[in-house]
Parts: sequence; C-alpha cells; structure tokens
Amino acid sequence: MNAFVLAAGFGTRLRPLTDTTPKPLVPVLNVPSICYTLFLLKEAGFRRAIVNIHHHPDSLRRFFDLHDFGSLEVLLSEEPTILGTGGGLKKCEHLLDDGDFLLINSDIISDIDLASVVAHHRRSGLGGTLVLHETPLAPQIGQVGVRDGLVLDFRNMRGTGLLSQLIYTGTAVLGPAVFRYLSEEFSSIVDTGFTGLIDHEGLGFHEHGGVWQDIGTLQNFSRANLDDNLRILGLGERMLRRVGMGPCMLSATASIHSRARICDAVVGDRCVVGAGAEVEHSVLLPDTVVAEGSRIRDSIAGPGWVLPL
Repeated sequence: MNAFVLAAGFGTRLRPLTDTTPKPLVPVLNVPSICYTLFLLKEAGFRRAIVNIHHHPDSLRRFFDLHDFGSLEVLLSEEPTILGTGGGLKKCEHLLDDGDFLLINSDIISDIDLASVVAHHRRSGLGGTLVLHETPLAPQIGQVGVRDGLVLDFRNMRGTGLLSQLIYTGTAVLGPAVFRYLSEEFSSIVDTGFTGLIDHEGLGFHEHGGVWQDIGTLQNFSRANLDDNLRILGLGERMLRRVGMGPCMLSATASIHSRARICDAVVGDRCVVGAGAEVEHSVLLPDTVVAEGSRIRDSIAGPGWVLPL
C-alpha cells in the first residue's frame, strides 16, 4: 500500500518559524516534524510515500537528498501553485488509484498503529476510514459528527447537529473511489472527497487513544516540545531503529558553556549558549546563539530573534 503525505502548506500559524523553513522540517524535540510521520509509515511496513510540497520546496528536496529512509521510497510531488488537501491529492491520482492508500499529515506526532487502521478499513468495506481521537478540546479544534459507526459531519457543516468529543487526526485510509469526488483546483478534501464518500460510499472511523499531537500552531508546537513531551520522548528508541533519529531535549551538535544554565529547554542543532547564559522553558531552534550572560525564558528563539510564549 502507498501513502500520501500532506506537506505543502505554508505553515502560516507557525510564523516566524516557517518564514525560512517549510513546516515539515520545523524540528520538534530536535527531529524534523515530517520524520514522525515517516517513522509511522516505516513501522507499519509501507514501501512508498508520495509527499506533496510547495512552500520552500528546495529545502525539502535537499533534506530528502541527504536522508535515506531505506525501504521507504519517497517521491516528491511539487505544486507550483498550491492545490490544498483535495487538489494536491487529485494531482497524484495516477500514483494512487490502483487500490487503498493511506493519507496522513506531516505535522502530527502520534503512535497510531497504521497496520491496525488498514485492517479495520478493509473489514469495513467502506470507501474510507478516518482515524479519530477523543479530546475535550474537540469543540475548539473541530468536532466530527458520527453515528452508527459512520462519519457524517465535520463541525456541523452539513447541518446534522451531530457533535462529539472526537477530532480528525489527519490520518485516513481511502479507497480509489475518493478520486471521483476530488477537484483538480485548490480545494479541501473535507469539502470534496470526504463529503463525496459520506454521500455515496460510506465513511467509517477508527478511534485512536494513544499519543496524538498536532504541531501546526505556536501553542501546540510549544506544548509538544516543553509541556507534554514525555510520551513523545518515549518514542525515541523506536524512531532511532526506523528513521535513524529520535526526539531529545539537547542536540548533540549544540555547544553549551559549562557555566550556562539550561532548565526545561530544548536546545537545537548547532546552537551556541555562552557563559553565564540562562535558558529556561524555551525552545532554541537550530543555529541560535545565546550570548554570554543573556537570559531566555518562556520563549521560542531562532537566529537573531526571540518570540515570547
């Protein structure tokens, strides 16, 4: 089975982190966010992933030129004009229309058992299966309306009145029938493909109760790195085996002076923290320099800038 990884977005809600870096390469606990997705694909035995790209495409090409994911072949689908989650998938129909495939976001961190999701989908006989996650934050994130084992609505956009504590995780197994409902123009897969499946083929769901974290906003990025990171750090050994990198607080390539103080902070690749400097409850992105005697607290810092949380 092939996978399609959504990675073309601008990452607007993560600015200034994404001003010079594509969102899939923004590091979470010193691992590019897309690698959490590729880890899941490798662990489940996927052999090919098509990754759509648009924002800073050269950076993503360089990344995949430099990193070999072994048994997982990565194909890049560049969109000169961004096509959205629906149009971007439709563009790659010729690579995915020969059977079921996995659709997954590049900005989520989870331990979803993709093999179990695939098996659940195949037993269902439906046109698609969404992975849903229960959270009290569903009203803010976007409630998925379900009934009798089927997905019937999103944010009550279809007027069903169905509400739940379930959200869409950005992960789904879809059959080729979804392409009948997709548009080649810029579009959302929710408005086109998922709606079409609901009306004609049936759209089921599989509940995931383990690790799941979206990092698409500054608040969620901070939470994943600093405030809810223990379960993510717990993925380390499994990720090292599969993709050759794992989450950690302090990068091995960082230079931290012996008289610097680091407390509850993530220090990224090639960072330099000078003598007497203090970094507390903050994320230092790659190549950040903290001068001698400086203090950074409750912030995200990059080369030449500091953003208070």
